[in-house]
Amino acid sequence: MEAIMGKPTGFLEFTRELPGKSDPRERVKHYNEFVERFPEQKLNQQAARCMNCGVPFCHSGCPLGNVIPEFNDAVYRQDWQEAYDVLTSTNNFPEFTGRICPAPCESACVLGINQPPVAIEEIEKNIIEIAFEKGLVQAKAPRVRTGKKVAVVGSGPAGLAAAAQLNYAGHQVTVFERDDKPGGLLRYGIPDFKLEKWVIDRRIKVMEEEGITFQCNTNIGVTVNANDLLREFNAVVLAGGSTIPRDLNIPGRELKGVHFAMDFLKQQNKRVAELSVDGTDILATGKNVVVIGGGDTGSDCVGTSNRHGAISITQLELLPKPPGERTDYMPWPTYPMTLKTSTSHEEGADRQWAIATKEFIGDENGNLKALRLVDLQWSLSPDGRPAKFTEIPGSERDVPCELAFLAMGFVHPQHVGMLDQLEVERDERGNVKASEKQYLTSIPKVFTAGDMRRGQSLVVWAISEGRECARKVDEFLMGSSQLESKDHSLQAMAL
Repeated sequence: MEAIMGKPTGFLEFTRELPGKSDPRERVKHYNEFVERFPEQKLNQQAARCMNCGVPFCHSGCPLGNVIPEFNDAVYRQDWQEAYDVLTSTNNFPEFTGRICPAPCESACVLGINQPPVAIEEIEKNIIEIAFEKGLVQAKAPRVRTGKKVAVVGSGPAGLAAAAQLNYAGHQVTVFERDDKPGGLLRYGIPDFKLEKWVIDRRIKVMEEEGITFQCNTNIGVTVNANDLLREFNAVVLAGGSTIPRDLNIPGRELKGVHFAMDFLKQQNKRVAELSVDGTDILATGKNVVVIGGGDTGSDCVGTSNRHGAISITQLELLPKPPGERTDYMPWPTYPMTLKTSTSHEEGADRQWAIATKEFIGDENGNLKALRLVDLQWSLSPDGRPAKFTEIPGSERDVPCELAFLAMGFVHPQHVGMLDQLEVERDERGNVKASEKQYLTSIPKVFTAGDMRRGQSLVVWAISEGRECARKVDEFLMGSSQLESKDHSLQAMAL
């Protein structure tokens, strides 16, 4: 293949730019997305920065193996059909990854060695949006059906990717979702100001036109016996995600005002969708809010609390404050554990590091009124990572708090119901046990993918797992598979 390079001097002429965002004071008044679209000229310039490296490390940085220089070149030439074809050859849902992926591909960008990396994620988002606008995204139902039926349990990114690929292979796919609409964490975990739900609905409509059936309000293991799937389907894919949150069992945990982050976020997403909310309303309005956990879920609680009108918002992290730039312990092209400031942080929050929560303090009516905190001193391991901590004497203090959110990650999938009924083998972390090569569980014809198998991870890993799992299911059903693996697609592009 002849080398492709849109503009050989592009990386010398243009620096990294990202589209503008609405003023934080204005965007906290609504739940809509607030990132502006790139003007055509700016998009062209950003694509021109891609150097078409001899060894494009962005490929290995992306769990999907996206062939990034090729779609950047197509964007530079404004060949939107080619850009769309290249992008979707490895990524089923660039409209999701272009909005909520932390972009490990950019951390591995060769240009990032001594310049800001190429704005890969933003280019990806623009490709798919322009493709939808130009009518390039069309339902492609398989011409031949195999007669095989596959059940996919869970409609998050892993389940959707597995369903899409298995459908392309000609199998009849039914996706089971316990909530009222498909999307899983995308719909009820990610706030609308990061991912408006019409984006999900638009994709689901295409998948339905391609022949995939979605059966919502169906909780396998509760409303439907899990063993029924084994009788009715030729193969089953478990893609339910990692849904059990990590708890903080300290004194006062039972007080009113202490909640898991996902309960709070799901309620607000339902309000935005004008749906009824389960249980008592969790509202940050007029309260001192403390978010325990410094990751993306905690950041989403910050943004939502700002929109509720909280008096104050504090986000706590157990670990010490990360460095602002790469250190010797996180060299290119590894993913750097550096300080990240989200759009929610821009809207206002007091971020504090190396702090442990000792106790939830309540009033005489059982309502949360304060947190007891203590500062930590961390020692580092030889590789520069935080290893052990000790409490700093005399640093213990109480801070006002009427609403605390536990956003410390997820430990494993839900066992009660489907997994217990199937008696599927689990690993030492409580995830469904299956090899990365085969995705097959301890039960014949039952496969698993995504967070349910590998634990809490990124949206790109979920899509990658769903795609690879689908290929193994296809091999199981047909003896071989025409679905490309990530490795095969990269080899083909290199020829």
